[in-house]
Amino acid sequence: MRKLEMDELHRKTHAEFRDAEKFPLILVLDNVRSMMNIGSIFRTADAFMLESILLCGITATPPHREIQKTALGATETVNWKYFERTTDAVAWLKEQGYTIYALEQVVGSIDLRSFAPQKDAKYAVVLGNEVNGVDTGVLQLCDGCVEIPQFGTKHSLNVAVATGMVVWDFYSKRL
Repeated sequence: MRKLEMDELHRKTHAEFRDAEKFPLILVLDNVRSMMNIGSIFRTADAFMLESILLCGITATPPHREIQKTALGATETVNWKYFERTTDAVAWLKEQGYTIYALEQVVGSIDLRSFAPQKDAKYAVVLGNEVNGVDTGVLQLCDGCVEIPQFGTKHSLNVAVATGMVVWDFYSKRL
């Protein structure tokens, strides 16, 4: 077994990435406080060529040294936009025809394993603050909530880890 060299990975250039068709999923970060998490989420968005990221509230914006530590340049490829209020971001997405789900533990949430995204729909996923989750006012504007099943003693996953799981789930189900 041999590890592939960087030139064998056939990654896109920044220009090729910019011009390529994007996967129809937008991530909405609702007051995510850790810049390391923000950078990791940018990197995941780059890996799956997501449409964009909406950064809201206290969520830091590029360029920032702490975000770059984990983004490793993904802030230069992934489209992003800042909204002072997450509710404004969700309203904007609704105007654009997106179906919006929050990743949150609520009564009536859909187990991610059972979630079936429609092939022709445009989706956005709201990801919440590391301590408080998705704001209740934002939840009221969403079309639904998905939840990652967990079986241990902790009640939540790191937001960047959870983002990777949800993005992979959307991606694999829409192939």
